[in-house]
Amino acid sequence: MAEGPDWERKLLRDLLQEGLRERRRARRWGIFFKLSGLIYLTAMLGLLAWNRVGGDLAGLKAHTALVDVKGLISAATPARADRIVEGLRNAYADEHTKGILLRIDSPGGSPVQAAMVYDEIRRLRKLHPKIPVYAAITDVGASAAYYVAAAADRIYVNPASLVGSIGVLVNGFGFVDAMHKLGVERRLLTAGEHKGILDPFSPLKADEKAYVKGVLGQLHAQFIAAVKKGRGERLGDDPRLFSGLFWSGEQAVKLGLADGFGSPGFVAREVIGAEAIVDYTPKEDWLKRLSTGLGAGLGASLARWLGLSPVWR
Repeated sequence: MAEGPDWERKLLRDLLQEGLRERRRARRWGIFFKLSGLIYLTAMLGLLAWNRVGGDLAGLKAHTALVDVKGLISAATPARADRIVEGLRNAYADEHTKGILLRIDSPGGSPVQAAMVYDEIRRLRKLHPKIPVYAAITDVGASAAYYVAAAADRIYVNPASLVGSIGVLVNGFGFVDAMHKLGVERRLLTAGEHKGILDPFSPLKADEKAYVKGVLGQLHAQFIAAVKKGRGERLGDDPRLFSGLFWSGEQAVKLGLADGFGSPGFVAREVIGAEAIVDYTPKEDWLKRLSTGLGAGLGASLARWLGLSPVWR
């Protein structure tokens, strides 16, 4: 019986020591997880910053700065003016940029977005006359995409590229006869004589058709003027040049729409003289684009479906 108190004290001491060891283990694991989280967060922030400026050690030496113009040019797509312009400005801001390469693969799109990029390229060229800007068209560089390319110092294509399509269109459908056959009555109320212009469920009026063609003519004239300003005397005198036709890359060189043949890699290596390429195209923040661009995208799609959005293509 004399060993009873000693046994209880030993058990209590063991329990206390085990509790202390458990607390130390929990503290060590807590430090480990906190440190791991900090390392992960630092790595992610570093990766984002790395991607933002191209993610390439070539940025530490003379290099070719790449900016992509890919897909439909629209305020609601990756090929939107503010994104392309941001890439161009970042490229110019890097003291190691030897030349800028616009890699174009786009069928066209918004005349406004294209004009904004065109104007900014010309402005930046004047501010940085020692840094040339070249456009390299891969598969397609048509309509609004060619408008952007025309701002560059020179344009390079593949012989099989599709180039040109210098024209403007507004397209849509007319359902008047179908509605009549179905016995559906159209009820369109407007405040303003022409507020319902191009309504697909109403007959197309002759004066409104003429008006729309006049607006398209003005946009076409702006397009032609921009191409002539960018290309100058290099343009040929083919009467079909601004008819809306598209051309192969081989034809484009003969017509003066392009200056020569070459891939983006060729332009960087042989024309700019800096084979190392750093991509300055801003990375997409998909969460932000999803939250802010969904409504704009739906609106733009609806406008195009109804034929209310002019497109250079």
